[in-house]
Amino acid sequence: MKTLALALLLATGAIAPVMADQPAAAPYVVKQHYVLGGAGGWDYLSIDPASRHLFIARDDRVMVADANSGKLIGEIPGMQHAHGVALVPAMHRGFVSNGHGDNVTAIDLDTLKVTGHIALSGKDPDAIIYDAAGQQLLTMNGHSNNISVIDPQAGKEIASITVPGRPEFAVTDGKGHLFLNLEDKGELVRIDLKARKVLDVWTLAPCEGPTGLALDVANQRLFSVCDNNMMIVTDASNGHQVAKLPIGKGPDAVAFDAERHVVLSPNGDGTLTVVRQDSADKYTVLANVSTQKTARTLALDPTTHEVFLAAARSADKGKPVDGFGVLVVAPH
Repeated sequence: MKTLALALLLATGAIAPVMADQPAAAPYVVKQHYVLGGAGGWDYLSIDPASRHLFIARDDRVMVADANSGKLIGEIPGMQHAHGVALVPAMHRGFVSNGHGDNVTAIDLDTLKVTGHIALSGKDPDAIIYDAAGQQLLTMNGHSNNISVIDPQAGKEIASITVPGRPEFAVTDGKGHLFLNLEDKGELVRIDLKARKVLDVWTLAPCEGPTGLALDVANQRLFSVCDNNMMIVTDASNGHQVAKLPIGKGPDAVAFDAERHVVLSPNGDGTLTVVRQDSADKYTVLANVSTQKTARTLALDPTTHEVFLAAARSADKGKPVDGFGVLVVAPH
């Protein structure tokens, strides 16, 4: 399963007006490169904007770094092919999806210690997000084509939702809907979380292998990044495709900065594609910022507008990871 970065919590709101009169977004630049080192591959990154703690899934552990300095604060061991970390600051808890353990590990965000494990019926939980509206965790189970619904307070799986393909990343709209990329089908699914059933399946053609997904809540626009160098923009209310944009090769995440009206696609070829949202249905590629090869997952801090990209000097399949670190990219 491809690796991916991070769950983004966006504020809900009314449909925004046309933004053609907004100032153009400035180019982004790499302003820091934090060398963290360590063995093992990586997957999603998540950031807690309040504490400025950056959580990185590193296979058998979770690395926690200071987003301001790049200093390694600690490592949380005992993971089984960790994919992602969903943060629930109100509970002072984080939840880690373990692909090889078919479970979720709960961690204390204050002590950075493991507090328990939640067994899942699904296989290979990959992306994990927190649905604040429903106060529930959701894991996308790559080898069983379903979603596990978890009560984080009780610490147990309470339901599962079958989907018609291999689930990749997902987002919620704060109104009871979940949107999900199906990587093997090139499709986008809308799910009713209350009824726990699939409402719609929309094609993303000509997209192949959609991975990262982000949502503009105000304008109800979804951004899917695809393995064949494109980003598809979809109307979340009806599945209508409104735009198709060129991006770099090998994306595995995407973020929407609601304040700056910018969509950011990190690509494994060593670029960050910066797309300006001119209006709900009009977009302009501003730049492909040079980053580092393998930097295809990200976490966005919506308060500082910084983007954190995980990458390594060498990460060839079957060989040890060398020179792992995090790039900090910011508006210039």
